[in-house]
Amino acid sequence: MKNLKDKVVLIAGGAKNLGGLLSKGFSAKGAKIAIHYNSDSTKAEAENTLKEITEAGGKAIILQADLRKVDSIKHLFSETERQLGKIDIAINTVGMVLKKPFLETTEQEYDTMFEVNSKIAYFFIQEAGCVLNDNGKICTIVTSLLAAYTGLYSTYAGAKAPVEHFTRMASKEFGYRGISVTSVAPGPMDTPFFYGQESEDAVAYHKSASALGGLTKIEDIAPLVEFLVTDGWWITGQTIFANGDIQLDR
Repeated sequence: MKNLKDKVVLIAGGAKNLGGLLSKGFSAKGAKIAIHYNSDSTKAEAENTLKEITEAGGKAIILQADLRKVDSIKHLFSETERQLGKIDIAINTVGMVLKKPFLETTEQEYDTMFEVNSKIAYFFIQEAGCVLNDNGKICTIVTSLLAAYTGLYSTYAGAKAPVEHFTRMASKEFGYRGISVTSVAPGPMDTPFFYGQESEDAVAYHKSASALGGLTKIEDIAPLVEFLVTDGWWITGQTIFANGDIQLDR
């Protein structure tokens, strides 16, 4: 991996799970980290991630923001710049999942899912394109459900699907500045984000559906994200599926 010493990395949702692992991983490689968290419910985890980084000799800050508001996205970027310097890498791990039959989904649920999974992604990429250093990198976490033939995830997969197009369009428009834009689509990940929506039967199915066996681990995804925003920067405008060849056909 290229030297990340003194590079500035902003990670939306950087307090816990995959985001927390990325925050600590980039810090260990010399980067300065802006750890975003959404609300008081994740503040303690953001503080714990910050503590781990600083105790290991790294430089990091934590920033709270409700990214459903575009002004909050702009403030997140500007405050990162103010405290750490110009941003080199921007990663968005934010997402919300809903597993519910199509015929039972409410208008409010639809609006919330698209706000969190589509709107935030769009304006995060937009702001990154405005303020990143030349040769910067942008990466968004989506889902392998984008390639699935299944039911019950219409608003989750549906709201993540536009990010593939955002990624392509942004890569085309930002490419003249050397900025690469990618998205990563993990399979069902072994985190609380996954288990909150699934029955025991569904969990068992997902564990057995991967050709490589088991659920996706955050440790499987973090190195891929790190690669795409460093040595693998020539890969741009693409969504990379990393799921152990899971067969999501139901």
